[in-house]
Amino acid sequence: MHDLASIFALDIAAYAVMSNHYHIVLYIDKEKALNWPDSEVILRWQKLFKASNLSLRYLQGDSLDQSEMRKLKEVIALWRDRLMDLSWFMRCLNESIARQANVEDCCTGRFWEGRFKSQALLDEKALAACMAYVDLNPIRANMAKAPEDSSHTSIQRRIRAAITGEQPKELLPLVGGERLNMPKGLPFQLDHYLQLVDWSGRHLDPRKRGCIAEKTPPILERLGIPPKHWLYLNRNFESRFKGLVGSVEAVQQACNQLNKRWVHGINNCRHFLSAGPC
Repeated sequence: MHDLASIFALDIAAYAVMSNHYHIVLYIDKEKALNWPDSEVILRWQKLFKASNLSLRYLQGDSLDQSEMRKLKEVIALWRDRLMDLSWFMRCLNESIARQANVEDCCTGRFWEGRFKSQALLDEKALAACMAYVDLNPIRANMAKAPEDSSHTSIQRRIRAAITGEQPKELLPLVGGERLNMPKGLPFQLDHYLQLVDWSGRHLDPRKRGCIAEKTPPILERLGIPPKHWLYLNRNFESRFKGLVGSVEAVQQACNQLNKRWVHGINNCRHFLSAGPC
């Protein structure tokens, strides 16, 4: 997963690898891919698939005639598009896992139940809710008692790196207020996000009654999500939202751009992600 992300124009924000499935939150950096020189696109594609003879000659510095150069440019444009395409990333990741699993099990045929499901996170509220939902997967499944004990998750990796005062290089950094000095990163402070996940994990069990702790993480106040709505999202994010996720305004804007008249889950967006201040 990390190796592929380093080849594609993608950054990993959060992930959780479970026993029979995985969740991953990705940022597609189209600007980065569009700024790659042609040679960079070829070199990255070569790490995944066999390159064409024309591209190999181009890298070696051989002279190409006009028709060959035109054909090569078309191929490079196709590869560039694929290197910033979510479907191609998932294809490479899932196919690799399936091949390895089939070799281990001495069998052939389909390994995955079906095609992956994706949701577009349109604003900070949707992003925070989805990331926390993913990071808390092992706790909800009773596979771990605390975020730091959640193996194969981004939250465990962030906690371990935070002990040394660093952020993991393989994950999109949580920059919060420092965002002006760092052009790319997640709009949450690292300590606030870790506090939010820890607080959320303590209130996941729906059988436990009682009031919510008075000291809710400040990130919820900034996002304007009431604590009770946040905890509901932590348990039901995947089942309540399909496709586009965000405030009603963000979803409607995306629908206009996509020429869609309606999107599944708009009422949940209105109820849980368009609320006023806590």
